[in-house]
Amino acid sequence: MVAAEKHPQVVEKFPEGGCRAWATVVGAFLIQFCGFGYTNSFGVYQDFYVRDYLSQSSSSAISWIGSVNALLVISVGLIGGRLYDRGHFHLLVYGGCFIQSLSLFMLSLCRRQQLYQIFLAQGIGIGLGAGIAYIPSVAVVSHYFHKRRALAMSIVASGSSFGAVIHPIMLNNTLHSSLGFGNSVRTSAALITGLLALACLLMRPRLSPSQKDPEFWKSLRRFRHDRPYVLATIGMATFNVAFYFPIFYIQLDAVTHGIDRTFAFYALVIMNASSFIGRLTSGFFAESLGIANMVAAAAGCGAVIILGMIGLSTIASVVVLAILYGFCAGVFITLMPPLVALLTEDMTELGLRMGVAFAFEGIGGLIGPPINGALLTANFIWWRPALFSGLLGLIGFAFFFASLLAVRHKRRTGVHPTPTPAVSETEKKTDTSPAPGRNSSVV
Repeated sequence: MVAAEKHPQVVEKFPEGGCRAWATVVGAFLIQFCGFGYTNSFGVYQDFYVRDYLSQSSSSAISWIGSVNALLVISVGLIGGRLYDRGHFHLLVYGGCFIQSLSLFMLSLCRRQQLYQIFLAQGIGIGLGAGIAYIPSVAVVSHYFHKRRALAMSIVASGSSFGAVIHPIMLNNTLHSSLGFGNSVRTSAALITGLLALACLLMRPRLSPSQKDPEFWKSLRRFRHDRPYVLATIGMATFNVAFYFPIFYIQLDAVTHGIDRTFAFYALVIMNASSFIGRLTSGFFAESLGIANMVAAAAGCGAVIILGMIGLSTIASVVVLAILYGFCAGVFITLMPPLVALLTEDMTELGLRMGVAFAFEGIGGLIGPPINGALLTANFIWWRPALFSGLLGLIGFAFFFASLLAVRHKRRTGVHPTPTPAVSETEKKTDTSPAPGRNSSVV
């Protein structure tokens, strides 16, 4: 770390808009709609598999499908981020979209009570494809925006919530109809394939790839000395253990408590609709309230709401919990990429830093749902997983709060990093004036 005022810094000219920039945002929105949007709709599959298609398997075993899917969507970025930094954007996006589309059609061929077939197609195949395209689609938006980055990324992130509203409605109305499992999944696969193809046509990188190729382990050793980044990464991993419990289980929870089945089918839709609002509004308030402040607040409130699932038993309680948790989850997940970006000193390492952070986050998402399923048991004892997830969520909040304090401490010391973003040769300029501190929206 060096004092910024003693050295000139390279300042990047960001378009902050334009047709190409917003086309990239729309393309990234569609990637999220089809990727994370489908992952966050797994609650429909969890309910359908437990009570019908995989009724001979335990809830815990079935939840591995969704948790492995979530792990891969997030954690494949550990490799994808490095390839993205080296300029392989199109290979990652096109390849990921193809794998996801193919795996969806393969899922439609899976037979009843064959857990391993569905696990391979939905857990691994779809998760792998969506994960390969995830980091590039998020990181490329940073090529076009700096001051408006939180807003642009909130629009992109809202794609997953919008998808998680549309997909459950579509799946609940087809899986429980005369279409059957195979035709229902093929209908969903056709929609997603068309949208992914459109996304591939819309997105374009703007900056030249990084000219340096740092060794992976050297980069990790350097990252571990960045206290705010390390604390935030641990917070992501810990909170993500709890994050998917309401998303994966609220529909099953409502059904097993005797709530009208038609309404229960829309519990996840209500949650994701609220998440959509949370994702959109977070971008507008992030600059004034502070990204780290909002992340910590969303994590803390979300953990308390998860604890509230202990008392879920009526339609009113389902609606209130779905709305409140959906909003907090939307704010939380939307501000993860901007938080990592703003904690990144060298923008040429953004893809790798996102990949590392999201890999740890994915580990939390992997182990959380199966543990919740085991705690739930075949007797559906709901207070156990609710208490476990709520407490883990509070621990995650503590790490985010510690990261916030670490950032404030760094600001008080008066030592600021000198950013060195990746820029194309035609867009560089040298600024010899004193460099400002890190964007205040971090805190």
